[in-house]
Amino acid sequence: MTMDHVQVCTRELITGRYRALKAVHDEHGRSVWIGEDEAFGRPVTLTGSRIAPVQPEVTVRRTVARILRESEAIELLCPGRVATVLDVVEDSGVLWTVTERIDGTPLGAVLAHGPLNYVRAARIGLGILDVLEAAHRRGATHGDLSPGQVFVQEGGTVVVTGFGLIGASVTQRVTAPSYASPEQARGSSAGPATDQWALGALLYAMVEGRPPVRDRGPVESTLRAVDRLPPRSPVNAGPLAPAITGLLRRDALERVPEPVVRASLTRIVSADPDESGHETLMPRFLDAWQFAHRVCRAWGRPAVRRSVLVGAGLVVASSSVAVLVAAGRSDNGGTSATGTVPSRSAAPSTPADPTGDGTDRGAPPSGAVPSPSASATQDPNAGFGRHVAPEGFSLYLPQGWERIRTESAPEDTYRVTFGASGDPRTLTVTAGVHLGGDPVAIWRALEPSLKGAYADYARVGDIVPVTYQGYKGADIEWLSTVDGVRAHTFGRGFLVGAGRGFSLRWTAPGADAGNTTDQLALKVILRTFRPTPS
Repeated sequence: MTMDHVQVCTRELITGRYRALKAVHDEHGRSVWIGEDEAFGRPVTLTGSRIAPVQPEVTVRRTVARILRESEAIELLCPGRVATVLDVVEDSGVLWTVTERIDGTPLGAVLAHGPLNYVRAARIGLGILDVLEAAHRRGATHGDLSPGQVFVQEGGTVVVTGFGLIGASVTQRVTAPSYASPEQARGSSAGPATDQWALGALLYAMVEGRPPVRDRGPVESTLRAVDRLPPRSPVNAGPLAPAITGLLRRDALERVPEPVVRASLTRIVSADPDESGHETLMPRFLDAWQFAHRVCRAWGRPAVRRSVLVGAGLVVASSSVAVLVAAGRSDNGGTSATGTVPSRSAAPSTPADPTGDGTDRGAPPSGAVPSPSASATQDPNAGFGRHVAPEGFSLYLPQGWERIRTESAPEDTYRVTFGASGDPRTLTVTAGVHLGGDPVAIWRALEPSLKGAYADYARVGDIVPVTYQGYKGADIEWLSTVDGVRAHTFGRGFLVGAGRGFSLRWTAPGADAGNTTDQLALKVILRTFRPTPS
């Protein structure tokens, strides 16, 4: 019998010990069987994965050890939600993961009967998210999610298997290429953003009945399609569509953060009073909504309101406020080492000639105020300290400021947010790659997302082309209302060559738009920022 390149004969034992009795799922490069451990007479689940070309330094033995180690660690964090791995063996070019018999149906087998309604898809998505969040907190990545590694039990509980498989493959993808992320398709290593993409692809498959990128036969052909072709927008997702499209953003840094995804899925499930288990799970869903609400406020995003959780604005708010495609979402804060974050507010005003060295050739942002008096600028960096970021930049920051959130993705893209406890202002520095050549046009393309993301969004003036430190850039300002407070945001994005670019996003209370101290801080930051070799 042939199961998508995984051949099994039920009359023969795998490695002389395990008998595959009944195939329950088949997908490209993977098959799932109900089986039996002949040595101990116990029922097991057998998952056979095609062994891809491996890195020269990686052996099957090391792969087996990694699977056992990582699966055990994640299982301790999510008891009953991660399959207990009993053994991993190689037989005739197939890597078999042997787990305790999983009392559930592979998601792929569920989908074989047709697409799911968006409420059930959201419920399954929440179960997958539980496991992924636990893994990411530990610093682990699944990196190889597909419908054959998600089991749905009768009561709705989700069990995930397959941790540790990723890492040996040259392409960083051991099995199902239709669920690979674009960065994996390009050969980059897997990270949490990879799992975010896979979750979006699974949600897409649940409501559409097929993955966002169809299998093209040869693995290389499918990976090329993943890398080059944008996924089609889902048509059957209903209120689940914003979460799906937010997770399936090609730029890894622009994918929707997990707390916001949880809030969106929670809203969909809890809004359906007929859904099984609603009464039992409602407190947990409300807790998740409240957590995401706090996270969005701390990160400088519009607060998560129940009325917008199912709308496009929620997901876009967490992922679209970017400069030059990769430039920071509304991530203007986070949790510091002490557990404190700057309070949410927003509103910079920029002084005329904000760089202070004549490199800004564009018109000053609206609302600009005169430069501080000579007495205040005799020591241009007084009250500031130099920060050299290992990621590849340096700048001067107000005394007491430190990085409060750091996010990174493949290809040296990253976002670093700075602030201080008790100081409502924040600065976010983002580096992106594969950028277009016109910063103004990129801002304009993003503006519809801004309008959907921010309550009472109103751009202030035009998007202004600037020459910043000799680089081609653009400035934008906008006003919005957050929890009844008028906010004002300034962003500058600029290109540094070879498709790379930075953005600097300054957020401060709207009431401080004309405050000389606030103006001086922004002026120093803009004047002293320098890209450096990473």
